[in-house]
Amino acid sequence: MTEDNFSLAGRVALITGGGRGIGAGIARAFAHAGASVAVVARTARDVDTLARELTSAGGSAIALTADVKDLDTLPTLVDRTVGAFGGLDILVNNAGGEISPSFLETRVSDLEAAFHFNVSVPFELSRLAVPHLLQRPGASIINIGSIVVGQSVRGHLAHHVGKAAEAQLTISMAADLGPKVRVNAILPGAIETEALRRYFDVKADLRDQLTANTRMRRIGTPEDVAHTAVFLASPASSWITAKLIELDGGPVDGLMEYEPDL
Repeated sequence: MTEDNFSLAGRVALITGGGRGIGAGIARAFAHAGASVAVVARTARDVDTLARELTSAGGSAIALTADVKDLDTLPTLVDRTVGAFGGLDILVNNAGGEISPSFLETRVSDLEAAFHFNVSVPFELSRLAVPHLLQRPGASIINIGSIVVGQSVRGHLAHHVGKAAEAQLTISMAADLGPKVRVNAILPGAIETEALRRYFDVKADLRDQLTANTRMRRIGTPEDVAHTAVFLASPASSWITAKLIELDGGPVDGLMEYEPDL
């Protein structure tokens, strides 16, 4: 094993939700590893600023402004990436989410919105990207899901159902696209993004609760997710596909910890 196994030199990556937070962290890590990156977000200022940052640091990047929920915009994202860099090796489906109402306020439209954002969008972008990925040895699709898959937490039904479906999408795509295209998902736990920090401002004790419920006794960072994404996109993970990588700092089991940290 050498550093070359973790290099993305000569690779081209398309990253959705790339303007800030996890997506921006992945874009920076990919560029640092040698990849050319196309970053997509709804806010032009965010992706323009990031693309300038990456190119100023010696990387190769383009900014694409689009709302990926609009499926009609997706072919252009693939075409512009391939046109700018000559091909496509890596697709990162990072954009996703949806807010869940309480159960009695949830409607079928909420479920359909969550399914659209977390399943239909990454599926359609992957479908459009695959003809290009098939031309590049070592191609990889990485979906950014959530650690909530398989959990039963009140008040998050629509979001959690959407993310669970995305997890199944990942392993089903891996079955259909192997061996030429690997498909994996990263399931992050609590990651300190701007959105999470806004929750901290509202609920002062949330940071301490999340930290106490993590074995590593800290909240994750976008860089933690980005480093895992680099691994999954690189030759170092060439025998890994159909995996849901839980990235949560280690869960704390049980209601109370009786033994202190070392």
